Amino acid sequence: MRLILSGTGAAGGVPLYGCNCSACVMARATLDCRRNPCCAVVEAGSQRLLIDAGLMDLCERFPAGSINGVLLTHYHPDHVQGLFHLRWGTGEHIDVYGPPDSEGCADLYKNPGLLRFHRLSKFREFELDGLTVTPVPLIHSKPTLGFCIEHRGERVAYLTDTCGLPPATLAFLQHWQPHTVVLDCTHPPRSDSPRNHNDLTAALALHQQLGDTKLVLTHISHNFDAWLHEQPQALPEAVTLAHDGMMLEFSDA
Repeated sequence: MRLILSGTGAAGGVPLYGCNCSACVMARATLDCRRNPCCAVVEAGSQRLLIDAGLMDLCERFPAGSINGVLLTHYHPDHVQGLFHLRWGTGEHIDVYGPPDSEGCADLYKNPGLLRFHRLSKFREFELDGLTVTPVPLIHSKPTLGFCIEHRGERVAYLTDTCGLPPATLAFLQHWQPHTVVLDCTHPPRSDSPRNHNDLTAALALHQQLGDTKLVLTHISHNFDAWLHEQPQALPEAVTLAHDGMMLEFSDA
C-alpha cells in the first residue's frame, strides 16, 4: 500500500495571493515549495482512491477509469471543488464516500452527474476490494471524518481538517495503533487556542498521546512554512513535514 500526498496546503495554498512572506516569495520562485489544496491518493492492490478532491485538474491527472472512488473528509470547497468539473463527464459512475452532511457543497447533491454519493457512519468500517476503511469523527466547523485505512496489516490514519481529536477517536487510534498518522497542522505555535485546525503545539501533544507512530504534518499554511524557515530544528525526529507529491510506502505484512 502507498499513500501519495498530492496536496498539502491550507485553504489559501502556498503562495498565498498577495502575500510576500518568506514562504510565499520562495514558493513563487520554486515550484517544489508550492502547496496545493490538501488531498491524497491511496493505492493498494486493484484499488486507487482519492482522499478529497480539491485539485482543479482531476480530469487531467486521472483519466476515465483510473480511480475507484473518492473518500471525502468534508464538504468545504477546498476539499471538493475538483468534483464540480468531474461530474459532467461520461462513462461509469464514481463512488464518493463522505460524512452525513445534509448541506453538502453547493449543488453537488442536486446535480451529481457521474458522482454516486454514499454517506458514511463514524466507526463503521467498510471494505473496498481488500482495503478496510474506518471513518472516524474529527473536530471542525462542518461534519468531518478522518480515515483509518488498513491493507494486509499495514495501517495509516489520515486526519485533516481537525483541531484536536474527539475522545472516542483518540481512544480508537490508541487501540488501532497505526504505523503512520497524517495529521492537520495548519499553524505554527500560537499563544491563543487554535480553532478548526491544529497548531504545532496541539499536533505534537496528540503525537505524544498516540504513542509509537510516525507523524506526518499536512494542511500547512504559509505562516507555518515561514515560521519553520526561522526555526528549522523545530520538529522532533519522528515528525515529518509533508510536501506536495510525497509518497509514503507501506510494506504488506
